[in-house]
Amino acid sequence: MALVETVKFELKAVLMSPAFFTRGLLMEGEPGKQQPVDAFELAERLSYFLWESAPDSELMKAAADGSLRDPEALAAQVDRMLSEPGAGSLAESFGVQWLGLNTLDEMIKDPVGLHAFKTEPIEFLNYLFTEDRPVMELIDSKITFVNQGISGFYSKDRHKLTPFTSTRGIERQTTPHQRLELEHTEGRGGILTMPGILKMNAGAITRGTWMLRNILGVQLGDPPADVPPIQPVPRGENLSFREQFERHRADATCARCHEKIDPLGFALDGYDAKGQFTQASDFKNPKKNAKPVDTSGKLPSGETFEDFAGLKAILLTSQREAIVRNIVSRTFAYALCRQLERGDQPAVDAITENLCKNDGTWKSLFIQVANSLPFRETLIIDETSS
Repeated sequence: MALVETVKFELKAVLMSPAFFTRGLLMEGEPGKQQPVDAFELAERLSYFLWESAPDSELMKAAADGSLRDPEALAAQVDRMLSEPGAGSLAESFGVQWLGLNTLDEMIKDPVGLHAFKTEPIEFLNYLFTEDRPVMELIDSKITFVNQGISGFYSKDRHKLTPFTSTRGIERQTTPHQRLELEHTEGRGGILTMPGILKMNAGAITRGTWMLRNILGVQLGDPPADVPPIQPVPRGENLSFREQFERHRADATCARCHEKIDPLGFALDGYDAKGQFTQASDFKNPKKNAKPVDTSGKLPSGETFEDFAGLKAILLTSQREAIVRNIVSRTFAYALCRQLERGDQPAVDAITENLCKNDGTWKSLFIQVANSLPFRETLIIDETSS
């Protein structure tokens, strides 16, 4: 029994040590000095970045013979790894964390519905990541992935889906998502108008805040604790939520953030809380006596738009660099398993500029991250000083 207790103590010490759960601390080198990681550490970093798993035999072989240190050889390994099934974890882990897709788990208790809404953005990201698509196709794309559960959101293209025959005796079941090219469906294309994204961000303010933080990379502080509640509509007045909220944001402390949030969120007011595009020509259920929805807006930059299509055009042009920079920063943070620091910014700047100039792809982004100094170097820690 004493032997068991001794082993348990030793195992606990090993499992809790920084050298066990922080990669790179077992390397030899001068404490406090930044230096290249060894080839095996590089293989491990690359594998956990793209596969969220340990390196395979081919990657370990490249580490053992030293070829992995060559930037072109490392790029070839990235290309190979993105073609393997393990690359699916990049969308399932990185994509879910970045976009906050686990919010849907709390909102949708029906497993069949949850699978339908949550799988579409994951499959879409996997397509972008593994098929070498341009980075900005995140915002505007003719491809999505739909199953029977959400095919109603794509009514004008759903006929192209292969029919699914349900198993006899089973009332409801999950169905596989199929690649769907959008040719006639209105108001869809890209991550921002996917039903699951809209559903988990019901409401203009929530949608605008989500877009600012997750797509444009704008850091928003918490709202002041003393913000007054939105006042109810006075009797006899027929005000939309937007008109009602205009009065609320008249407070200068509120307006500072809401001038950024509101235009983005209200541009998506043409989609209801379920993610349905209510301004589509074939939409059948308008509310009686409903006022026309105002989806126009003006950004802090002074740029104006009439609807979400107009906002998307702005996102793809003048806001392109901000979106690419946010994508690069989030990819870096995921690849490095830590928050970015000041010393990482030169690499972020360089990759952002390169992707913007060359209409760069996701594969190019992953290769440049893997070949960057922050990814290939580490700071040797002096554990004796702690």
